[in-house]
Amino acid sequence: MNITQRLDTIKHYADIHHPMWLDIIRIFLGIAIFIKGIYFIHDSDALLEIMQNSRIKGWTFIVEHQVAFTYLVGGILIAMGLLTRVAIAFALLVFFGSIFGYITNIGFFSIYSDLVFSVIVFILLIFYLIWGPGKFSVDAYMRIHKGKDQE
Repeated sequence: MNITQRLDTIKHYADIHHPMWLDIIRIFLGIAIFIKGIYFIHDSDALLEIMQNSRIKGWTFIVEHQVAFTYLVGGILIAMGLLTRVAIAFALLVFFGSIFGYITNIGFFSIYSDLVFSVIVFILLIFYLIWGPGKFSVDAYMRIHKGKDQE
């Protein structure tokens, strides 16, 4: 069995066995990422510190805006369940960079609440990347009504 067949099997199993509480967690995850994006934009001191301490001086402006865009738009898309896997893929990149940045700059065993948040969100994002958005999502609605719109 090749990898695409395995992924189809996992997707089929997830579509059949997807309780509503998993959708509720996905919605809260999207809202939490969106709120994190608002805090990221409003915390100008942290943004200034990131730009000053960055090793990629020319790219900080682009990276900063990409991270803010991913938090805000990705959080909304994940909460709605629209283009969920695409939004999760971009969010995974941001949270991987966040975790890696904390480990290298602050240290893994330091007490820092954003590291715990980032690790939990990263694990949940991996879960929803594999498991999918669920029944209560725009993706599922579009998949169900795909054939009905053409009539």
